[in-house]
Amino acid sequence: MMFWILIALLTGAAALAVLVPLSRNRNALTENSSSADEAVYRDQLDAIEGELKRGLINEEAAEAARTEVARRLLAAHDKYHERSENRFDSRRLKAAQLISLMLLPAAALGMYLALGSPDEPDLPLTARLSAPAEEQSVDVLVARVERHLADNPEDGQGWAVIAPVYLSLGQPQSSARAYANAIRILGARPDWLTDLGEALTMVNQGLVTADAQSAFEQAVSMDATAVKPRFFLAIALGQEGKKAEAIDAWNSLLAGADETAAWVVAARQELAALENPDAIASQSRGPTQDDIAASQEMDADDRQAMISGMVTGLAEKLSTEGGPVEDWNRLMRSYMVLGEKQKAEDAFADASTAYADKPAELSQIKDAASKLGLPGF
Repeated sequence: MMFWILIALLTGAAALAVLVPLSRNRNALTENSSSADEAVYRDQLDAIEGELKRGLINEEAAEAARTEVARRLLAAHDKYHERSENRFDSRRLKAAQLISLMLLPAAALGMYLALGSPDEPDLPLTARLSAPAEEQSVDVLVARVERHLADNPEDGQGWAVIAPVYLSLGQPQSSARAYANAIRILGARPDWLTDLGEALTMVNQGLVTADAQSAFEQAVSMDATAVKPRFFLAIALGQEGKKAEAIDAWNSLLAGADETAAWVVAARQELAALENPDAIASQSRGPTQDDIAASQEMDADDRQAMISGMVTGLAEKLSTEGGPVEDWNRLMRSYMVLGEKQKAEDAFADASTAYADKPAELSQIKDAASKLGLPGF
């Protein structure tokens, strides 16, 4: 019995070691994260301006890159304020500490003594991995495959099996490595090449890198009718500022497409954005190098003003051209962050009207409005 009491005390001590520093540094961590994001965007703009001056890219490509930076800055700002709004106040934090330090260890010990089997021998990892597959969780099944591949690194089929599982678990880096091994051992297949490119794109937060582009191009060379790799290649052209080529790629992809296919809506939106550059520029024109440098010296009010300008551009674009559900949800969330609840309500009303005949998308908009506490959802 003394052993389990000691375990409970150690659990409380461990919780204390985590909660005390967390309560002191929570705000600092959030602010540091925001500053780090801004530093990244500044570095990206430095690189863009440097390439423009050296003649490696033209003004159109530079403008497209600045636009992408602006969008990411807005998304990072939203995420920063979401974290800020979800902070515990001091009373809740103290209550959480009290529960963690006293009630949870005591409750866990009591439940284990009442329901557990402290006298049963341990179940070694080997025994767990050897149990029937239908009795195991996904994590244990993945561990089984990983253990097998550690002993048999040239099992291409094993790499092919685990690669999509990694992707579904949100581990694109591991997925890309697994697909690369499967292709190296068993040879290239269009679907594996496409999924490899997708995983690499996810690793780079939506940017189609040279390695990903190479994988997509190889997939198309093996299957010229494949939609998915051509979709990503069209995105890559747009990211590189090759407007005319990107428009041709989207038109080619959409020619004869099934209008009910899920990817068609996204493809038409990308095409519309390329065909209306003036609207895109007004929507989210990228901040200049000087803007980002100046933002480092901004106080909270000035930074809010900078973000407000970006939100205004997004609102103007949506009011004239419409846009995907994600943009409407971002607009509502941004207005709430800026403390402009009435504008958030107006945006919700406009979004509801725009998607009145699309129940699935309308449901997503209403769900976002509900989480923001907007009336009428």
